[in-house]
Amino acid sequence: MAGLLERARRDAGMSQGELALRAATSRTTLSAYEHDRKSPTLATAARVLAACGFALAVTRQVTFREVRAGRGRTVHVPNVLPRLPVELAMARLVLPLHLNWSQPGAPVNLAVRRERARAYEVVLREGRADDIEQYIDGALLLDLWDELVLPQAIRAAWEPVVAASLPAAG
Repeated sequence: MAGLLERARRDAGMSQGELALRAATSRTTLSAYEHDRKSPTLATAARVLAACGFALAVTRQVTFREVRAGRGRTVHVPNVLPRLPVELAMARLVLPLHLNWSQPGAPVNLAVRRERARAYEVVLREGRADDIEQYIDGALLLDLWDELVLPQAIRAAWEPVVAASLPAAG
């Protein structure tokens, strides 16, 4: 909790004193929270985060399982589709060599649909769990799913989590 509160305060551009005033607590208490010398209640943490312009939210924890994809390869498949902050989901980046070994150093603009689709295909084929969490946004994956060119074993491994994430018909 300490790192979360400090990061929220810094992202909001506030000093400890300013945040303490807005969150109706003392600067020394806020400092104790930020340095893990004291633990806020859930209600207090929510109030401090709200004063920074953030909300305390509950999200499903993303866990991965390995699925055999033939030829001795495994595919990392999450229990739920991960979500990324917009700035990461639409980032300009260079995929690391272990992912993009056929075009090392090639830039990717995830804001461009065609480039995002190519990057997602590479990450789903070559990526580990940490790569999926870093580069794949679940909502954008759903949008591209039917267009992605993936080996049948990878598509079959991911299909249940994709299908479970689609809105119910009707």
